[in-house]
Amino acid sequence: MAADIPSFVLNNGTKIPSIGMGSWMGVPGGGERVYQMCLNALKAGYRLFDTASGYGNEKEVGRAIRDSGVPRNEIYITTKLPNDMHHAVVEAFEKSLNELDCGYIDLYLMHWPQATVGGWGGKALGPDESPTYVETWLEMEKLLDGKKVKSIGISNFGIPLVENLLKHAKVVPVVNQMEVHPNLPQTRLKSLCEDNGILLQAYSPIGGIPPSGQEREIFMNHAGFVGIAERLGATPGQLAISWAVQRGTSAVPKSENLERMKANITVVKLTDEDMAIIDSIHKEPTSHRSLITHYLGEPTGIIFGWTLDQLGWNMNKDGYMLE
Repeated sequence: MAADIPSFVLNNGTKIPSIGMGSWMGVPGGGERVYQMCLNALKAGYRLFDTASGYGNEKEVGRAIRDSGVPRNEIYITTKLPNDMHHAVVEAFEKSLNELDCGYIDLYLMHWPQATVGGWGGKALGPDESPTYVETWLEMEKLLDGKKVKSIGISNFGIPLVENLLKHAKVVPVVNQMEVHPNLPQTRLKSLCEDNGILLQAYSPIGGIPPSGQEREIFMNHAGFVGIAERLGATPGQLAISWAVQRGTSAVPKSENLERMKANITVVKLTDEDMAIIDSIHKEPTSHRSLITHYLGEPTGIIFGWTLDQLGWNMNKDGYMLE
């Protein structure tokens, strides 16, 4: 049975569950772990599954969905265009469609705005080199001419990139997927997306592990956050996800632990005071920051070949917001 959670209506009239299961395992692949995780998630009531060509596990996600016995039309599948296939959108899409083997894809995202050559970790083309993210998006729009994909969207697009894309797009993205959590609420980006009918979707909604010595900055250790969780009898992850949904953003956490899976998809009701406390966490000194350290905190501040400024991310190389 599907979990009792809200759905969001996208700008094309389709609906997306407010909470889904991510399938990035920290490294590409995951094999049987991914398959079992998705099967367990389906039993726990998850109906949104988020994968990507770059995750290397579309096949296992699709197999779990087919083996679950849950009707395909009750499940929402998101996958993503890899950086090194911006020049061949149709080919990349067809490969993902075949790997998933679930008939159609509900949402196809441009995983990152930067195109690369020479594989996923290859040389990045500059923002003005072809194919630009605008050119790639216009090719993605053509996918909607068939019946193999219902919606298209973007991921990791900062404010300037969203604004520029909207100047050229014939189809407005339905979703922009970004890192979002109480330390990084993306308030300005959320407002821009909402003004243009784009749903902001949170990856890493429970955050991550900051560098050594910075543990005090994790929102889960904030006294106000801890107090709300204790009062509601909620896990920290459950509270973070409930906050995300209540503020009007979708969330795709990932967990292989069955009990955490169940907690993450069980929404708790927050009062206005609760929301205000969590909303204000990022305003405290050194708290407005990314919590993903596998690509931040590097001396260069480069992510897949682009600077943070080129991505439109208003933060420094250590992940702290500049606003």
